Amino acid sequence: MRRRLINSTLAVVLVVIAVFGVSLVIVETRTISNSAQDRVESEAVRLASIVDSRLLSGEQVNGDILADQVAIEERYAVVRIPGRSPIALGTEPQGDVITYTAEGERGEKVTVEEPRSAVTREVGRTLLIIAGVALLAVVAAVLLAVRQANRLASPLTDLASTAERLGSGDPRPRHKRYGVPELDRVADVLDGSAERIARMLTAERRLAADASHQLRTPLTALSMRLEEITMTDDLAEVKEEATIALAQVERLTDVVERLLTNSRDPRTGSAVSFDLDEVIKQQLEEWRPAYRSAGRAIVSSGKHHLTAVGTPGAVAQVLAALIENSLMHGGGTVALRTRVTGNQAVIEVTDEGPGVPSELGSRIFERTISGRNSTGIGLAVARDLAEADGGRLEMLQAFPPVFGLFLSRTPLKKSADGTDPETIR
Repeated sequence: MRRRLINSTLAVVLVVIAVFGVSLVIVETRTISNSAQDRVESEAVRLASIVDSRLLSGEQVNGDILADQVAIEERYAVVRIPGRSPIALGTEPQGDVITYTAEGERGEKVTVEEPRSAVTREVGRTLLIIAGVALLAVVAAVLLAVRQANRLASPLTDLASTAERLGSGDPRPRHKRYGVPELDRVADVLDGSAERIARMLTAERRLAADASHQLRTPLTALSMRLEEITMTDDLAEVKEEATIALAQVERLTDVVERLLTNSRDPRTGSAVSFDLDEVIKQQLEEWRPAYRSAGRAIVSSGKHHLTAVGTPGAVAQVLAALIENSLMHGGGTVALRTRVTGNQAVIEVTDEGPGVPSELGSRIFERTISGRNSTGIGLAVARDLAEADGGRLEMLQAFPPVFGLFLSRTPLKKSADGTDPETIR
C-alpha cells in the first residue's frame, strides 16, 4: 500500500510538472528571445542617436570615439555614414546572430548584432532553475507521499494487529485513534467488538465457576444416596433412597436450568408463590447426612406455613449456599429461623462458629472474597440468585454470624382458628 500511494502521488506530481513545466519553458524561451531582440534594437537606436548628435554638432565620428559606446562586449556594431568608410565596433560574431539596423536623420545606418548563443545560455540557466524547482517539487512530493503513506498504512497495520490479537483470544480494547475518520471508525468497531467479547468471556467463565460451585453439593448428596443404595439389601429402603435420589436429580436439573437462565440474563426470573416449609424441609433432608458425618446438627424454627414469592429452586440454592458456608466455616449447631417483617418473609441462617472476620465486613458477598481457603463464589452467587427474584440477601450480624434472606410474601395462610401458626420443628 505504501508503494502504491507513493507511486500514485509521484505520478500526479510528474504529470503536473510535465504540463506546467513544458508550458513554462516555452513561455520563458520566447520571453528571453524577445527580450534579447528588444535589447539589440534599443542598442541600435541609441548608437544611431549618438552618431546623429555628433554629426549635427560637427564633432568627429570615428571608431575610437564610439568604441566605448557598445554596452556589451559580445555585441558587434557597424556604423555606415554616407560618403565615409563603415566603422566597426567590437568583434564580429560567428554563427547565428540577432541583428537590427537603425537609421539616423542624416542617412547614417547603425547595425547591431548579438550572438544567439547568449540567448541560448540564458535559456539554459532558466531551464536549470526550472529543473531545480521541479526536482525540489518531486522530492517534496515523495516526502509528503511517504509521510501520508505511513500515516495511512501504519494505522492499518496496527488495526490488523489488533484484529489478529482479538481473534487469538485477547479481547482488551486499545482505545487508540489515528486522526483519520474512516480509520477511527474501524478502531471504534474493533474496540466495541473487543468489549463485547470480553463480556462474553467473563460471562462464560463466571458460568463455569458458578456451575462448578452450585453443582458440587447436589452431586455430592446424590452420590451419598447412591452409596446407601449399594450398601443395603432391603428393597423398601432401596426404593425410598431411589425416590430421594430422583428428587435430587430433579433439583440438580433445576440448578442447571437456573444457571443457564441467569447466564443469559441475570434479571430473568420465574417468581411464583410457594411454601417456604417445603424448601426448608428439602434442605434439611439433604444436608443432615453431611452434618451428621461432621458431628454437628442442623435445625429449624420460626413461623410455619409462610408463603413467599420467588423461584423455589433459586431459594433452595441460596439456602444451600448459606448452609454449606456454615458447614465449612462455622461451628456448632446451624439454625434456620423463619420470621415476618413488614410485607417480607425472612429466613435467617446462623451457627455457633467464630463468625465473619471484621476485615471482610460487607465484602463477604464479593466474588473471590473468602475468609478461608475457598473459592469465594458461593455467597456472591447466592446474592445474585436472591436479587434475580426481587429478594435480597444480607449479613445481619457478624458474630455470631447471621445471614438473612428477604423475600416478598403473600398473605399468610390462616389456621382453622384464624391465627398464624408458629411451630418449632
